[in-house]
Amino acid sequence: MSTHTTTPGNGAGESRLMSGFLNAIERAGNKLPEPALIFFYFLLVVMGLSAVLSLMTFDVINPMTQETVQINNLLSAEALTNTLATMVTTFTTFAPLGIVLVAMLGVGVAESSGFINVGLKKMLRVTPKKLLTPMLIFVAMFSHVAADAGYVLVIPLGAIIFMSAGRHPLVGIAAAFSGVSGGFAANMVPTGNDALLQGFTQAAAQLLDSTYTVNTLCNLFFGIASSILITLVGWWVTERIVEPRVSKMAIDGDFKHDEDMSSVTAKESRAFNHASLVMLLGLAALAAAAWPEGSMLRGTDGSLTSYSAPIMKSIVPLIFLIFILPGIVYGFASGTFKSGKDVIASMNDSMSKMGSYMVMAFFCAMFIKAFSDSNIGTLLALVGADGLKAMELPGEATIIGMILLTAVVNLLIGSASAKWGLLSPIMVPMLMAVGISPELTQAAFRIGDSSTNIITPLMVFFPLVVVYCQRYVKGAGVGTLVSMMMPYSIAFFISWSLFLLAWWGLGMPLGVAAPYTWSAG
Repeated sequence: MSTHTTTPGNGAGESRLMSGFLNAIERAGNKLPEPALIFFYFLLVVMGLSAVLSLMTFDVINPMTQETVQINNLLSAEALTNTLATMVTTFTTFAPLGIVLVAMLGVGVAESSGFINVGLKKMLRVTPKKLLTPMLIFVAMFSHVAADAGYVLVIPLGAIIFMSAGRHPLVGIAAAFSGVSGGFAANMVPTGNDALLQGFTQAAAQLLDSTYTVNTLCNLFFGIASSILITLVGWWVTERIVEPRVSKMAIDGDFKHDEDMSSVTAKESRAFNHASLVMLLGLAALAAAAWPEGSMLRGTDGSLTSYSAPIMKSIVPLIFLIFILPGIVYGFASGTFKSGKDVIASMNDSMSKMGSYMVMAFFCAMFIKAFSDSNIGTLLALVGADGLKAMELPGEATIIGMILLTAVVNLLIGSASAKWGLLSPIMVPMLMAVGISPELTQAAFRIGDSSTNIITPLMVFFPLVVVYCQRYVKGAGVGTLVSMMMPYSIAFFISWSLFLLAWWGLGMPLGVAAPYTWSAG
């Protein structure tokens, strides 16, 4: 296996202080046990802590139930019995597991056949190398339209694209991850997350004003502008901070890479054209099926992007089909595949690489369920919200406090809907009382929710990204990924927060029917 190194293009001015800080994070993080063991130890800690805290009484009201928060003892006989009885379903119903495995079956065939490799060669011919980074980040953000597709598609492709361009694959992973997860609240078009959060925001606003309604697209214009901001900030962080540091890592992982990324044979080109035609025909057929207003692929409200829409629920199977069909066509047309056995072998190969992820997913699923069942995360989130409320800060400072609170809570509770379900009934009415609209509060929440996604190992797709890194650098661990993503997290938090204040100060529209202020009567 050859070692691949790159020379930083414009990162000579990397700060020694920043480099030392990130190196310290990486060393400390990589001294931790294997990610699967980390989740196992966290599980034990949560179970023990739940037993202690269950003996205490807390005066914290859960706004969703209007009852005081009670910590559940996970070491009780009933809880332990339930843990054993539900262990299998806890693992098999762990949402990221099926998403990842099904999508990787299709992508694996397309990759093994050579279809993706030839496509990248052709793309690199027409894409200026200087624009590779912003293009990847922007595409990663746009992948939010397809729910969690970015985690299983854009991030691994980011590594391949960068390596094909002579750059370190972990830099591609970092750039793509920053767009998919760090820029989660930024997008050029509406996504299912808009409708999901709107429901919580409106219900919370109606606690103070029973007639208040929130438009689903209330953050659309700010989200569009934010996508440009995140692309530019992510581009700068990637090439000035992350790439100079990461490029020093030797590549020693188990992967296949075509060193010649400049030439495409006539046979490969013909095979690629045939496969691409199959892909385009498939996409055209999907568009034709989804276009009619009465399409079965639309939700009950006629939307294609709502979480209830069948097309959104079918994103992963569609990814599987969109990649496996042209992958098979290319494989046979180019001679890579000789029989159906080769197709199955390529699927077996893609699954064999996911073994470590499945082990991590098992312990991650058990930990997340225990953390949720114990109510410890709920308690911490509500205590933080009450603390912010008690500070009685001015409007701008309160918004920053809201972003910071969400960013911290996000380190403990990964689900955006779970966090907003807990925080919105407190924060929305509280900020309305000082004249801040629910729409602005929601925008602040979305910034905090996005900024720290990329540095918390408790985010459900974080273990998967670690596995992507280990494919190229065997020694990569949690610390490696956190240290790579920390500059993005800090830069996004600061720039995005200031951008929201500036957007507010200039009176630019947040979205459709989205005021900045609220007043009673």
